[in-house]
Amino acid sequence: MLDALAHADRACREAKRTAHGHLVTYARGAPAFEERAREIGLVESLGQHRLPDGLFLVMQPIMSMTDPHGSLDFEVLLRLRKPDGSVTPAGPLIAAAESSGNTASIDRWVLSTVLEWITTHRERLDHTRFVCVNLSGGSLNDEQFMEEIFGLLERYRAVARYLCLEITESVALHDLENTQRFIARAHEMGARIALDDFGAGQTSFKYLKELSADALKIDGAFVRTMCQHPADTAIVEAIVALARNLGMRSVAEWVEDVDTLRALKDIGVDYVQGFVIGKPQESEALLAAQSAASFIERAEVREFVDTECKAPRPLSIESGVPG
Repeated sequence: MLDALAHADRACREAKRTAHGHLVTYARGAPAFEERAREIGLVESLGQHRLPDGLFLVMQPIMSMTDPHGSLDFEVLLRLRKPDGSVTPAGPLIAAAESSGNTASIDRWVLSTVLEWITTHRERLDHTRFVCVNLSGGSLNDEQFMEEIFGLLERYRAVARYLCLEITESVALHDLENTQRFIARAHEMGARIALDDFGAGQTSFKYLKELSADALKIDGAFVRTMCQHPADTAIVEAIVALARNLGMRSVAEWVEDVDTLRALKDIGVDYVQGFVIGKPQESEALLAAQSAASFIERAEVREFVDTECKAPRPLSIESGVPG
């Protein structure tokens, strides 16, 4: 009965979003029906502030465009391994956490796990300048959670400098004063801040200058199609120039081919992230690598990186100035 009511609620909400007079139904076995069933299962597993079994972290390399062989930076991504061995990516899991009001528990687990991992393997991270970790909007606006986060940073203060906490631009501007306080405290603890998916929202540039972020991560929707659409190239170029003029580093996500990599090099992007460099990896793979460029598999990409991506004084996301 509860499942039937949940599916009816989903159909009702979808019907309200469509034009009047349309009927929305879910048939058992239909993709939408099965998708909702999976969502409900995840929400139930996250209820009562519990974390589901099978949570684990993977790490995707982020390559410096001026020091590809001398740095090993990465973003931490959440995954869920089910009892049958299949893996659920972060999207459905985070959506379920938001539905159950449990994003803070997820973020707390991720951050504490990352800090403990860095502490354990610090001696093997000589070439790592920063480790990106996402924070959800619900967590950022939870005062109790924020105090717990800063308690964690104090506890792991020796490695807090590795952290680059990612928040989306829409969340950052939702409560500007709260975000400013959060960024200031994070900086005091040695952590860095990146505005994620930049360009996806409707940022007012007059507010951006008031946020002392360290990096802008360009929304991948612009990056992925920039070689097919000149307008996207212009947008990426404008964001890179904006970041540079504000003293921030720029990071391009969803980089999938050498042509896009070449265009980003010409524009002057500081860092790139995407399948053209490396897919999300198990933590042991990161510890065994020498640099982000170690994960490149395609010969034409490796050749381009070896010949074009180098500079005598590489830029660091930690300092924001030539290092």
